[in-house]
Amino acid sequence: MKNGICNALTIVGVLCLLGCNSHRKTTEHTHDGLESHSHDVVSESNNETRYFGSYELEDENFGTKTKMTITSDKRVMVTNALPNHKTGQFPNQGNPNTISEQNKTYSFPLYPEYTGKAQWVREPGIALNGIKFEPGTAEVVECETGENYRVEAFQDVIDLGLDFNNAHVQPTGAYHYHGSPTSVIQNFDSGEDLVHIGFAHDGFPIYYSKSGAYKSSFKPLDGNREGEDCVYENPGQHIDVAVGGHHDGTFTSDFEYVAGYGDLDECNGIMIDDTYMYVVTNEFPYVSRCLMGEFENEERKGPPNGGGGRDQAQRPNVKTIISNMDANKDGKLSKDEVKGPLVDAFSEIDSNGDGYITEAELQKENRGKRQGSQRNRK
Repeated sequence: MKNGICNALTIVGVLCLLGCNSHRKTTEHTHDGLESHSHDVVSESNNETRYFGSYELEDENFGTKTKMTITSDKRVMVTNALPNHKTGQFPNQGNPNTISEQNKTYSFPLYPEYTGKAQWVREPGIALNGIKFEPGTAEVVECETGENYRVEAFQDVIDLGLDFNNAHVQPTGAYHYHGSPTSVIQNFDSGEDLVHIGFAHDGFPIYYSKSGAYKSSFKPLDGNREGEDCVYENPGQHIDVAVGGHHDGTFTSDFEYVAGYGDLDECNGIMIDDTYMYVVTNEFPYVSRCLMGEFENEERKGPPNGGGGRDQAQRPNVKTIISNMDANKDGKLSKDEVKGPLVDAFSEIDSNGDGYITEAELQKENRGKRQGSQRNRK
């Protein structure tokens, strides 16, 4: 009877990605240096099947209107992007914006194509209720010594006004999730450990593990950050930020991906029984910052400055360093003008020994550091 149901669903274009032949599956695997262990794979339920097919969500209490339609090769979502659950109070002290109705149409491949090539994306996917996932932030701490640090949503330095759903509101009025969407998990819980909560833009499903069974493969970097006279500024704030100290997760560049460190790949995804899925975790990166499948997106050029990768986030901009430290505006730096790490490295960078650091000499020093970093990673 169950196989018959699956065949009928296939005829009308519903893709049951995780299979209908067993109530529950398990997969066993190992990580380097760790004992083998297994994870339960999500099983099909009425709730699960429903949200892989066409569905409508309307809630008069919250004003939610979301409709998913299945075509021959796509899932098409039309939504007003109003959440179907309670939210925090907006505006609030850390977020001055008000939730407002949006007019959004999203198209997801019905038959996703896995490439295995990670491509950065600012907005990786959409929850089943029409609210977007956007794990990164636009907030940056800039240092006079040239370092830029992208601020994470979950930290204690800047109040971003997140509510109990790990969400807040953009100036456009768009409510969006930076991490695990608490109310979505509760609303779409079908009783299994893995809760289907959305679709990524490449068409693969997004899940949340209630038991935390799937671990991220990102870990904090060793050592300490560099940077002096660092500030965070927006039109209403000026905060002096001390960036020194260990990598505690305040900034995106505090983390590095280590293959095999956890269960998930660099996009917080995993392949189970030839089915690829993304998993939202309570640890960094929380929600995928990249996608492993084919997708149409204008953001493929790469992450914003400071938004991804250790080298990019911490590498000083030479022109900025010269501009910030060049007190007499002669286009070069004397020993009395430099700050931070340049004080101790002055003689080494001043290759011609004339008592000044030029832009060319600083560029040469940075190239040497990058080449050394690449050699160390091989």
